[in-house]
Amino acid sequence: MATKSASTQKIYQLKITLKQIRLPIWRRILVDSDIKLSLLHSIVQIVMGWYDCHLHSWNIGGIDYGEPHEEYESDLLNEKTVKLSKVVRGEKFKFYYTYDFGDSWEHEILVEKVLPPTIDTRYPVCIAGKRACPPEDCGGAWCYSELLSILDDPEHPEYEEKMEWLEEDFDPDKFDL
Repeated sequence: MATKSASTQKIYQLKITLKQIRLPIWRRILVDSDIKLSLLHSIVQIVMGWYDCHLHSWNIGGIDYGEPHEEYESDLLNEKTVKLSKVVRGEKFKFYYTYDFGDSWEHEILVEKVLPPTIDTRYPVCIAGKRACPPEDCGGAWCYSELLSILDDPEHPEYEEKMEWLEEDFDPDKFDL
């Protein structure tokens, strides 16, 4: 079985930024350039803090990719067959990931650097980030902004209700690497 030599393997440093959010929420990760988009989807879910409860899609160079579903007619190309290195054009290339078509969480993904692998590093790895991921099903960017305003005001009529709905330890400013 052939293996990729370390001299040909490339590592992408990606910055994933949640769009349409007042205070930036982002993650910086290192991934093997030859991972499939389906695996990158799982990685984005984990590092952002999503629970993979909803559909998603990619827009890369104007082409849409995702996981085709029998019950939905779609022009999505199958993400399970596409390697990241085949659709990314190198450093400074941007592409987009949308999660939860109801809430429409849009992520911009920037290829910050193309690096050689480090022998003692296991990929993928999250190396930095800022702020907590919004809660699932909170209504998208606009509703999340409203939720943050309510949480900032313990006297707000909806404060107790929102606190009960949220996970106990939710802190919008916290990111734990």
